[in-house]
Amino acid sequence: MVADILLQIVLFLIVVIFFLAIHDIPQKALAKLRRRSRVNIQARRHFVAGAQLLAQARSAKSRSSVASFAKSAVEEADKAILLDPTDAASHILKSLALDLQGFKSSALDSLDAALSPLAAKSLGDPERADALFKRAELRIAVNRRGGADTAIEDLVEAVRLSKDHVKAWCLLGECYEMKKMKEEAKKAYEEAIAVEPELKVAREALDRLGLTL
Repeated sequence: MVADILLQIVLFLIVVIFFLAIHDIPQKALAKLRRRSRVNIQARRHFVAGAQLLAQARSAKSRSSVASFAKSAVEEADKAILLDPTDAASHILKSLALDLQGFKSSALDSLDAALSPLAAKSLGDPERADALFKRAELRIAVNRRGGADTAIEDLVEAVRLSKDHVKAWCLLGECYEMKKMKEEAKKAYEEAIAVEPELKVAREALDRLGLTL
């Protein structure tokens, strides 16, 4: 009985191997992996070029140079996204370059793409926290009061992912202030000070709220 079962298993494996060989499946799978690897390398090259252009834009002295470098950074980011739309880093790069040009609504759209379920998987917790913080900033910039609610959601998640994210704690405090949520604002500023005791902006905020540590 056992011998019959073993024989059937061996015959099944032979048939499977024969089928794969006939249809060239292993070679096709390997070729597909190689193509994917080449695409990833090309996408990464465009991302690196875009990141370098963004750095040049940030250090440029004239407005025209800033705009020119930032525009080129967006173009490189778009090329990387076309090759690999699941890489959140390229979407974030595009958002930062658009923001530098003053296109805040478009920058916000790019961050939405970066934080979509498909792309967010490529981010570690600290990187995701940074992206959430930046999106909260943009939401407030686009709609200062109306954006506070959604900004709070992003910031609460950001500090959950990265508890020492001082900027996120401070912006969360500001959002709570906008919402007249004094106790929540106080706690956010205190968390910021717990990370960075000499943080002037948080201490000034507590003074403004009539609170002291």
